[in-house]
Amino acid sequence: MDIKELYNSWCENAVEDADLISELKSIKDDENEIYERFYTTLKFGTAGLRGVIGAGTNRMNIYVVRQATQGLANYVLGKYGKGAVAISHDSRIKADLFMIEAARVLAGNGIKVYITRELQPTPVLSYLVRYFKCQAGIMVTASHNPAKYNGYKAYGEDGCQMTDNAAAAVYDEITKLDMFADVKTADFDEALSSGMIEYVDDSVYDSYLEKVLEQQVNPGICKGADLKVVYTPLNGAGNKLVRKVLNKIGVEQIELVKEQELPDGNFTTCPYPNPEIREALQLGLELCDKVQPDLLLATDPDSDRVGIAVKDYDGSYRLISGNEDGVMLTNYILSCKKAAGTLPERPVVVKTIVTTKLIARLCDKYGCELKNVLTGFKYIGEVILNLEKNNEEDRYLFGFEESYGYLSGTYVRDKDAVVASMLIAEMAAYYKKQGKSLAEVIDGLYDEFGYYLNKTFAFEFDGAAGMQRMADIMSGVRNDLPKEIAGFKVVKVSDYQLKKETDLATGEETALTLPTSNVIALHLENDNAVIIRPSGTEPKIKLYVTAVGSDKANAEEVCERLVKASEDILGLN
Repeated sequence: MDIKELYNSWCENAVEDADLISELKSIKDDENEIYERFYTTLKFGTAGLRGVIGAGTNRMNIYVVRQATQGLANYVLGKYGKGAVAISHDSRIKADLFMIEAARVLAGNGIKVYITRELQPTPVLSYLVRYFKCQAGIMVTASHNPAKYNGYKAYGEDGCQMTDNAAAAVYDEITKLDMFADVKTADFDEALSSGMIEYVDDSVYDSYLEKVLEQQVNPGICKGADLKVVYTPLNGAGNKLVRKVLNKIGVEQIELVKEQELPDGNFTTCPYPNPEIREALQLGLELCDKVQPDLLLATDPDSDRVGIAVKDYDGSYRLISGNEDGVMLTNYILSCKKAAGTLPERPVVVKTIVTTKLIARLCDKYGCELKNVLTGFKYIGEVILNLEKNNEEDRYLFGFEESYGYLSGTYVRDKDAVVASMLIAEMAAYYKKQGKSLAEVIDGLYDEFGYYLNKTFAFEFDGAAGMQRMADIMSGVRNDLPKEIAGFKVVKVSDYQLKKETDLATGEETALTLPTSNVIALHLENDNAVIIRPSGTEPKIKLYVTAVGSDKANAEEVCERLVKASEDILGLN
């Protein structure tokens, strides 16, 4: 079917959503707009679906959601014979509608569905999959993307985002379907009455919070600490549970950023609601200047990631990177458990390969095993699953990635801003009682181990020619590995596509057991590093630089040299 025929088919069949019909009518004479909506389909991958909300096969709408869910239903029934699926959503535009439509399709296929009465954080969805022993889960969210986007994350029975193989199997089922003719749906009210669709009882959220509270390192430490927190949920799903858990651990002074308190998929005060970006935290920082808290917490729309700012020496507020927060939390957990004698035997910390190498120094100090995994929190969840299979899940202490995602405990299998917010507040109270700010804590760690500066750079390559250029760059690096970068010897190379690690001094090769991924890590003297990774979703090559210096200025100077030399190696100058 060509694009014009597709458009006409939608005009004829997409009649259940008035917004879509209105949009289709408005573009009837605009070939470019019709092309944009129909030239391709949203691809279902390990991150599920994500796209601009609107009419067409290349947009997020009820028909694309139904087709994807029919594919998921076919996968679940084919693998398990029967099944149950949990579904939730965040504050995105039409997120509640997409949840209901997905539930109707699953019920129409004889699959039991558990849905939430209101928006919930992504980690809660992971918890629901495990709590109800479901075969899959769906979270309707576009994470931190701009307001015009929505998405659909799919989860496996372990509560992790779907693996590559499972996502490929679901996508294979989706491609067999006509989205109008081949989708089964149930009447929502009838399915609710018959029990095929069931709302999650509030007691389940209470049990989730109990699991979160079990992760406290120093229970009761916040009481009497006079800790003052400014919090913004960035108009997303974290508001109720984050505030509730902070109250339960004894944080009594919580100032909310009122403009960002209530759910609002338009994100009018922060067009790009990503706690990694200063603009998203601007209103929170302005409130900090007025009320002078110890700490600013900002959770993203689906509340699986949290960003923070802390009071600096001069009274201003200093943004803390995801790497820095992860380092402090790791140090806090390890040091306190070591002092209390509660460290498990052979404790495990997990990080992604692009996350700060400073964690290795901490793990060495406390006799902790460090596991490196590929980018994506599902790989951290996979480590937990493997420990669980060996009845060793108690060994897992903490996992995190540089993009502000953290998890303590094994009750969920995705990053969790609720537990992270609790631990950050607890950590701030613990050090405040010692007369230290978190700014002093991270600077103390830099004084002990060296200043580890981690920066990410992205280089864009447009069109088909750009994709070929990216492939040529990666081949060029593999075929002619640099011996030094910016005056630092390359001591080891980890090639995750060739699945081998080479010691350049001895020539010894070691097999890498992680899944195949087109990533090259160049490990340099003095713990510096350059990691080269093409993006899996955008026409970009990403450069992850670790620069180690005696202080911040020295590390920044090293970083500048490493970036310039890396650009030369990639042929970008």
